[in-house]
Amino acid sequence: MELALGRERKKVVVIGGGVAGSLLAKSLQFLADFTLIDEKEYFEIPWASLRAMVEPSFAERSVINHRDYLTNGQIIASRAINVSDTEVLTATGRLIPYDYLVIATGHADRVPKTKTERLSEFQEENHKIRSANSILIVGGGPTGVELAGEIAVDYPDKKVTLVHTGSRLLEFIGPKAASKTLNWLKSRRVEVILEQSVSLNNISDGSKTYQTSEGGTFEADCHFLCTGKRLGSAWLKETVLENSMDVNGRLMVDENLRVKGRKNIFAIGDITNIPEIKQGYLAQKQALVAAKNLKLLLAGGKESKLATYEPHSVMALVSLGRKHGVAQFPLTTISGRIPGLIKSKDLFVGKTRKQLGLEPHPVHD
Repeated sequence: MELALGRERKKVVVIGGGVAGSLLAKSLQFLADFTLIDEKEYFEIPWASLRAMVEPSFAERSVINHRDYLTNGQIIASRAINVSDTEVLTATGRLIPYDYLVIATGHADRVPKTKTERLSEFQEENHKIRSANSILIVGGGPTGVELAGEIAVDYPDKKVTLVHTGSRLLEFIGPKAASKTLNWLKSRRVEVILEQSVSLNNISDGSKTYQTSEGGTFEADCHFLCTGKRLGSAWLKETVLENSMDVNGRLMVDENLRVKGRKNIFAIGDITNIPEIKQGYLAQKQALVAAKNLKLLLAGGKESKLATYEPHSVMALVSLGRKHGVAQFPLTTISGRIPGLIKSKDLFVGKTRKQLGLEPHPVHD
């Protein structure tokens, strides 16, 4: 649908340049007076970050400056700290007016502002792994499991210990997938300690002795904390959207992905209360539905024509090193090389780059 000629271009503001926000920004940049507000200058493909820790050059493709794909919009590298009915206030004191607003702030993540600094972090983490003989991973969700897999495959001589408070790994998916994952990790000599926690108080990477909640101790040259991140919604608690969040701090959205009670504010990605597993590929699906709806509204289309988003049943792919993986589909769970072929080799980095209009494998001069 063509935008009506002669109308003043509507102002669309997206807060958050993660998986959902970046794809929506790319989709709408030529259809409105467009602004992306993100506290960093780049989009990072989050599920590729663990590979970049064992292979830092991988991040050259998975960390993408916003300006590489957002060629027509305004980019403001700052946090959003307030929202009114018509404007967004940034931490640098800028007021950005909007006709339509999309909130895609996902989970709070402490990362540096520039791509160069982020690539340096991966180099430092890789040095930490390479110089250690023994490594502790705290957390048995997808991040901890995938990091353990990456290290076990690329550095098989290192002793890896994974400690998890739960009764099984990967509690967000079924027990069969968790069992297959545990068996794979054990086959790679990863020690898995369940139903225990580790005190990291007063521990620096210079200290090598760790104590579990059961009183046991073990040695590790360094540790990586892979527990859940906070939702990126705390800043909304004193805004006009304070009553639009559920008890968990997620924004309540309707079937069109609009914040409940709001005609011109959308929310997408992990920050929404949609009853489904929070995963990147679903955040991308939400971004495309929201983009379709915004295109309709920008063109003066009828609200009755708005697209709806249906929650998805659990489907998960967990990579285990470079060649293996575990996949849970609605009716079956499989492990081994087939899930590995689907995800583990390239971790969907080429596919995600193509979605943003970029070369899957950029050629450097």
